Amino acid sequence: MSEYNDKELLALFKDVEKRNYAFNLIVRKYQEKLYWHIRKIVIKHEDSNDILQNTFIKVWKGLDGFREDSKLYTWLYRIATNESLTFLKQQKTKYLLPIVDYENNLKETLVSDVYFNGNEIQCKLQKAVLDLPEKQRIVFNMKYFDEMKYDDMSKILETSVGALKASYHHAVKKIEKYFTED
Repeated sequence: MSEYNDKELLALFKDVEKRNYAFNLIVRKYQEKLYWHIRKIVIKHEDSNDILQNTFIKVWKGLDGFREDSKLYTWLYRIATNESLTFLKQQKTKYLLPIVDYENNLKETLVSDVYFNGNEIQCKLQKAVLDLPEKQRIVFNMKYFDEMKYDDMSKILETSVGALKASYHHAVKKIEKYFTED
């Protein structure tokens, strides 16, 4: 299988006879990146898989109307991010948990997660990230782990580059403080 760029994938998708093939290529190209993006937001493996599946269902339904105003991957990340945030909101409401209790629950999940195979430092970093407010956590994950550019993050999160830089700066300071306090 040759590697298609996003423009080629979208062109393939527009050909009705090649639509399924093109969609499968899109899924193969982005599923791992999106899975880890989602996983850093919701923590649990099972929830991440469910959200990833929902993300691709929305992509399938919306791809025909994709206007290509943005890059395909930023559009995919926006859908995955929105699906993840909606899921978190539903979980908080479902269990009637204050946000602090829910985030503590995520930390406990991280420690007991059989799929997490990081060392002690990585675990501590993940706990520090989970201590961040939701927006700072997402911005930190996208910048630090995904090495995403601020311009792309701005399109995904629909906020200004300046706000993102400030969020990332505050997140880094809080994580540094978390590591120096212990």
